[in-house]
Amino acid sequence: MAEVRTTSFGGLTIAHDERVLTPRTWTLHQSRWALELLDGLPDGPVLELCSGAGQIGLVVAAGTTRHLVCVDVDPVAARYTQSNAVLAGVDDRVEMRVRPLQRALDADERFPLILADPPWVSREYVGRFPEDPVTAIDGGPGGGLDVARECLRVIGEHLAANGRALVQLGSVDQAGALAAEIDDAGLRVMEVRTFDDRGVLVLLAR
Repeated sequence: MAEVRTTSFGGLTIAHDERVLTPRTWTLHQSRWALELLDGLPDGPVLELCSGAGQIGLVVAAGTTRHLVCVDVDPVAARYTQSNAVLAGVDDRVEMRVRPLQRALDADERFPLILADPPWVSREYVGRFPEDPVTAIDGGPGGGLDVARECLRVIGEHLAANGRALVQLGSVDQAGALAAEIDDAGLRVMEVRTFDDRGVLVLLAR
């Protein structure tokens, strides 16, 4: 049986085990940036794609009165998102959808803010991170951007007018490699923030 551990994240206690990616402290910047953005965005729920144990979106939910829709294909991660929502006292405003990205949303659903936390390690390098579950970090072969591309398609279809999206990636080079997909989705890059060698956050708008 997997041993449940907890990590403090943005004032919340996040439960997880070795089958789920341990929360990275630097990714709290995504939650905080999201909260800053929400002050100027239209009403409506927040969407988080590839939510894992839920920590990034749950910090946002705890800091607002908005509803949060989380999407992840992993049922173990989904159960942790739901239990962590209870721990955070926001379970009445959190909906978990355990589905592939392309089947997670109805055609008419729109969100003023979309968070995306896709796995972005290139498949040939996942062995360098034995402490991490492969499914949580494997972004596909040849650059690790397969899931990120799926996220961009979803964002392009479901981002509300005047909305914003925050996408987590591994490097500025990865962000540049997605330029065509960003354009195809009808999106534009507004800002890229780097966090040493830990990762980058890309702010997108229409």
